[in-house]
Amino acid sequence: MNEQSNKLRDLIHCGIFAAITAVLAQLEIPLPLVPISGQTLAVGLAATILGSRKGALAMLCYVLLGTVGLPVFAGATGGVHILFGPTGGYIFAFILTAFITGYYLEKTSFSLTQAMIANTGAMLIALLIGTIWLKYAAALPWAGAIAAGVTPFIIPGLIKAFLASWIGINVRKRLISANIMQDHVAKEKVPA
Repeated sequence: MNEQSNKLRDLIHCGIFAAITAVLAQLEIPLPLVPISGQTLAVGLAATILGSRKGALAMLCYVLLGTVGLPVFAGATGGVHILFGPTGGYIFAFILTAFITGYYLEKTSFSLTQAMIANTGAMLIALLIGTIWLKYAAALPWAGAIAAGVTPFIIPGLIKAFLASWIGINVRKRLISANIMQDHVAKEKVPA
């Protein structure tokens, strides 16, 4: 397959994961400031399946879709005001955490154990960034920001990290074996 076809296929994969994130964002449990949604599951899936660059690009596409006003964020919302509201830090963190998760897996291995480590670490980073943002955006004291932005998300976050790892590793293997996706990492590690 030529280089142009590979780039097109990569862009299609990124678009698919931006769309999956938009759909999973609508699965939510409303809470006062920050809902529990399927967005972080989608971030973990994108990074685990696509790797660092394509996973981050998929999340960038998702954020841009929401920024221009498409209702892709939790609660079918969109617009710049969402990014500067209480949940903005979590949304911006999706890009970084997708990159970090994929990068960690590329440097270690795409295995369930490593994916669980990567997705759990990314969840903690997203909670840290999101909570700091929440504290200032909602003018909360630290205790209030932690109570609203961290505590309700630990158990669901661990469950989503496991699901993203397990589903992601299995789907990645199947996509590679079906030649729908290339394993660039394996090619880079083969000695010349």
